[in-house]
Amino acid sequence: MHSPTLLILATILMGIMTLMLMAAWRFNRQIAGFGSWATSYFFGTLFCVSLLVRTAVPEIWSVIAAQSLLFLMAYMSLRGTRAYVGRPQFSPGYAALAVLLLIAASAYFTAIQPNPGIRFTLSSLMAGAIFLLCAKTIATGKIQEYPARYLFAGACGGHGVFLLLRPWLFSLGNTGIFDAAQAITVSQFVMVESIAAIVLMAFGIVMLANEQVTLELRTIAERDPLTGVFNRRSFLTLLDKCISQADRTNTALSIMLIDLDHFKRVNDTWGHKSGDEALRHFVAVAVHSVRNGDIIGRIGGEEFAILLPNTGLTEAGAVAERLRGDVAAKPLDNEQGDIPLTVSIGVTHHYNIEAPEVTLHRADNAMYLAKKNGRNRVEVAACPSSAGKPESPDNPPESGQQGEERQATSL
Repeated sequence: MHSPTLLILATILMGIMTLMLMAAWRFNRQIAGFGSWATSYFFGTLFCVSLLVRTAVPEIWSVIAAQSLLFLMAYMSLRGTRAYVGRPQFSPGYAALAVLLLIAASAYFTAIQPNPGIRFTLSSLMAGAIFLLCAKTIATGKIQEYPARYLFAGACGGHGVFLLLRPWLFSLGNTGIFDAAQAITVSQFVMVESIAAIVLMAFGIVMLANEQVTLELRTIAERDPLTGVFNRRSFLTLLDKCISQADRTNTALSIMLIDLDHFKRVNDTWGHKSGDEALRHFVAVAVHSVRNGDIIGRIGGEEFAILLPNTGLTEAGAVAERLRGDVAAKPLDNEQGDIPLTVSIGVTHHYNIEAPEVTLHRADNAMYLAKKNGRNRVEVAACPSSAGKPESPDNPPESGQQGEERQATSL
């Protein structure tokens, strides 16, 4: 198959992929980066068309169009990749400057000092570097969890390496891919690689879109839509897993149950919208008051729970007191004025071979004791003396009598 036929095939494939991605983007506009990727393929289609019609237009315009469109294809792919992983975009001014420099160089080495080899090298190096940057940007997370990212990274990276190496893979001169009759004649090898890259990158984009939709569905199933923390079902599932691990490894695990004080008053006085804002405000404060590894869940209404892995009872009580203080010190900044918030917190520790319901029940009792004793306070509940306890600085071994005395003191 000769080069013109391969070029026609590449143009048709690029056009089909563009239409496919545009249609997919039409129904998945919430996927970050999808629009930029579709636009990248649109510029790629125009690039192929510019190569097909290059003999019908003046050489300088053909070269400028081809060089600019190849750059824009790579640049839009990079914008889509950065948007997908949530990274800030580079300033458009850099892209505009790069295009102007590329156009100036293309015009100079076409009209003033004709040198197709330098033009070819410049466009190859610039596009190749951008595609390699796409690969580096998207290759994040574990490959087992995000295989689509690494598929797309492999396609972009392979194409980028080929673009960087192709000026040295071929002899740039009258006996190579350039000759006196034509400004640029694309070799069969280059076209075959381009076709493979077109297909693989488009397939990777579709897989990335599917990955994003799957993650969104998982988030809907696991997260509370109002606050973004784990919903009740997911939190209880995580509680079971954490308890199993704590029992297996004999490590500490504490839990806090939190209730926003007088929440009905917030709804009645400032409205339900302010009540929703209060819940989100509490979560924002809680996220900054606990560690990254701690697990926050909304149990229902204005009640929340926080799992504290590898945390003993004394330390958990200190964390709860810090959270209580932070909430009290940071009222909700509402359009109707500051809304003061306080919380009542019950804290307890999970002890070996204890059922999750027992631990939760003890924390729940402690939370209601905090409300009964005046609210805006923390109550720490110790375990029955018969429960097994991991040995730690917060929970030293106790005799039965000592344990009974400690429990009575707590209650």
